[in-house]
Amino acid sequence: QVQLVESGGGLVQAGGSLRLSCAASGRTSSTVVMGWFRQAPGKEREFVATIRWSVGWTLYTDSVKGRFTMSKDNAKNTVSLQMNSLKHEDTGVYYCAAATSPGNSWEYRRSEKYDNWGQGTQVTVSS
Repeated sequence: QVQLVESGGGLVQAGGSLRLSCAASGRTSSTVVMGWFRQAPGKEREFVATIRWSVGWTLYTDSVKGRFTMSKDNAKNTVSLQMNSLKHEDTGVYYCAAATSPGNSWEYRRSEKYDNWGQGTQVTVSS
């Protein structure tokens, strides 16, 4: 298993920035991709971004393209999500996740593909 711990959430005004981090431990060598998902109150968990652990390509949901950047540090077993130009609709609990089985870009957008999850960190964007 891979243990994940998120940090960096908080309250920010619209237009501001936050940087989330996720520290991975345990069987990190089995990780194929790391992803960020978010869940707003009363809504389903949705895909935000993912990064392939070995080669670093990234995928983003359309609503965050150009505003969010996901990166990784393999030596430190961490991934980060730099969030700029935040909007009220970005509010939610952000979860870090790790998938340990191979797949395609479509599968990596689905929460079912991920078998390890962090506890989440709250991001609140005031309008």
